[in-house]
Amino acid sequence: MRLEILSTTGIAFEGEVGKVVLEAADGSRGLLPRHQDYVAALEPGILSCVRNGREIFMAVDEGVVVKQGDEVLVSTMNAVTEAGLGELRRAVRERFLTRGEHEERARLSMARLEAGFARRFLEYKGI
Repeated sequence: MRLEILSTTGIAFEGEVGKVVLEAADGSRGLLPRHQDYVAALEPGILSCVRNGREIFMAVDEGVVVKQGDEVLVSTMNAVTEAGLGELRRAVRERFLTRGEHEERARLSMARLEAGFARRFLEYKGI
């Protein structure tokens, strides 16, 4: 099976693998060459694959995974490939999950600003 992991900085991984295990929005998923085609939202976590009998681990951010036939394509914001397992877990926790919390706080702040602006605009117009 051919696995390709694309991030915003380029191709993070490309090669032939025997198995892929990842965290999707619908839970942990193992993909094998003859499995049914599959599309899902990817959750931040550790992706593993078996290449030449050796298990390889990578940290991936949120994104999309598509398995079609013998090809698995992962498109993600960020991927960390050249690190030990402990370092990968730390990357997921510190980089990917905390960024999501910061983005959520930023969205809430923007919503409050927009609501305040709309309220003041309506008061100004006398509505």
